[in-house]
Amino acid sequence: MGMRTILPILLLVGLLIGAVILDRPQPPADLTFINRGEVHSLDPQRMSWLQDFRIADALYEGLVNYDNDTFEIVPGVAETWSVSPDGLTYTFHLRENAKWSNGDTVTAQDFAYSWRRALFPDTVAGYADLFFKIKGGRAFFDWRAKQLQEFAVQAAGMDETARLRLAQQMLDEAQQRYEETVGVDPVDPRTLVVTLEVPTPYMLDLLAFGPFKPVHRPTVEPYLHLDAASGAFRQHYGWTKPPLLISNGPYVLTVWRYMRDLRMERNPYYWNSAAVKSDSVLCIAVEDANTAVLAYETGTIDWLSDVGVDYRADMLAQKQKYMDRNAVRYQELRDQGKSYNEAMEILARESPPQAGERNDIHAFAAYGTYFYNFNCQQTLNGGEFNPFKDARVRRAFARAVDKQAIVDRVTRMRQPVANVLIPPGSIAGFEGAKGIGYDPAKGRAELAEAGWEDRNGDGYIEDASGKPFPTVEILFPSVAEHKSIAQAIANMWERNLGVTCRLREEETKVQAAHLQEHDFMVSRGNWYGDYGDPTTFLDLDRTGNSNNDRNYSNPVFDELMDRADKELDPEKRMRILEEADAMMVNEEVPILPLYHQVTLYMYDPAKLRNVSTHPRLTQFLWEMEVVK
Repeated sequence: MGMRTILPILLLVGLLIGAVILDRPQPPADLTFINRGEVHSLDPQRMSWLQDFRIADALYEGLVNYDNDTFEIVPGVAETWSVSPDGLTYTFHLRENAKWSNGDTVTAQDFAYSWRRALFPDTVAGYADLFFKIKGGRAFFDWRAKQLQEFAVQAAGMDETARLRLAQQMLDEAQQRYEETVGVDPVDPRTLVVTLEVPTPYMLDLLAFGPFKPVHRPTVEPYLHLDAASGAFRQHYGWTKPPLLISNGPYVLTVWRYMRDLRMERNPYYWNSAAVKSDSVLCIAVEDANTAVLAYETGTIDWLSDVGVDYRADMLAQKQKYMDRNAVRYQELRDQGKSYNEAMEILARESPPQAGERNDIHAFAAYGTYFYNFNCQQTLNGGEFNPFKDARVRRAFARAVDKQAIVDRVTRMRQPVANVLIPPGSIAGFEGAKGIGYDPAKGRAELAEAGWEDRNGDGYIEDASGKPFPTVEILFPSVAEHKSIAQAIANMWERNLGVTCRLREEETKVQAAHLQEHDFMVSRGNWYGDYGDPTTFLDLDRTGNSNNDRNYSNPVFDELMDRADKELDPEKRMRILEEADAMMVNEEVPILPLYHQVTLYMYDPAKLRNVSTHPRLTQFLWEMEVVK
């Protein structure tokens, strides 16, 4: 596309997005960005998407926060806290000047109420299982679920009035049971005592996570009602809309027009308001990846949080050209102790991009891994023979994948090749195993050990009876990049191992359902860690875990994970988790890691400051600053 064609498009896009911004009597925001996707919910207990949590971090504050550069835990609503010697009891002392955006004081009762919402199945909280770390949490969740089942039996034949009366009685009983059996005790307005089921060294990390942030009970309660049909309480979400939403974080919500825009202004009651860099933040909803890039190119936005265009590899090549030309100076700046962003800001002023270069696209290592699942059941769902129940077969197929070729020639994104699930260096104190690399010859040897060889010289492997290896079906969602990767891997397996492969492409929602049902042989997978501990990845392979799509089960691995749960010594605990990790990536291989994810941002390094480069890539909007 020529420049004469691009310029009118850029102008049109700028006018269209500008119209969204100007479609109200408000001044331009200090920071304008495009989020990864439309915000689904502003109820912290109901959130499960990255873009939701990014807004939650701007609107709400938990007991503790992350330091966004080091991810060490720092005070939030809680000024101080202490942990009992057995690691089971946490006592938090809330700051006196923590306020809601209407001036109300934030209290320990606010946290107790909010966490109770998460532990009621009625709320359908996506991360309810994280609250099972709290003493009595899982038991209460299961008890309430059973209580709702009993409601259906007891309420049979009742009229609506009687059903609602019974539902209220059961709710009152459930709330009383929560207070008596769950380890959350608001001793007084400024003291919260939390008791855990087992020592959880990463508990403070969890408490900084979105679902543990508080909501303003007087605002939420009027939007609850009992459902006569199920006996559960139901939540209307009008309270999450401006001007009703009451928040306790750096910002207050002033505008939220679904699929259009979301605007936040400085919260005058926030105790740490002096640390907020921008008075206002505007988030524009743009679904189309090309339109999002064009919005940045026109200067309409300051930051694009996810670059998804097909030509992003070409953009990265332009960035690499810029970095190659400035390699010596960049290294000199880093040797002086400058961060990536500081060095790039200096370079932007000293050495602007030349023709064919760019310095405004940034690839950061992310806290996630792209992988393939091996179905580990004894038989496939239809009763067919499953060759991947054998760890030797899984290891052989892992050795037959040239991952470097995938990131160099298929994705062209140069993601870090992954032989392990947990991104190296992402968790302090954890030294992961090496995993399985590319070695087709050793892979064929492992297949032979498992009984699969080319016995008749036709180029395909058979078992001892001469029966061919089953056709390997690869399940993946209908996205061009996933299809290209599946095609490449199928070719590698056929060429390196002597098997036949078949691609099974499905719509994303359909594929996701089949993953949960374990209805596949091999499938595409992806995982981003939720908190800074190896268990956020290792738990994926625990027996019965809701994200264990592979249906992998091993009592030895489960016992290691149970031991880690009970180990009080942090160093000994990490050694146990390292043993569990080595078992998974070196021996069992229920998951075939392909590459560690990277996140692509667009921003001018001379204009936007305080973008975090940590793999967790949380990005606190209130820390970002646009240099005018």
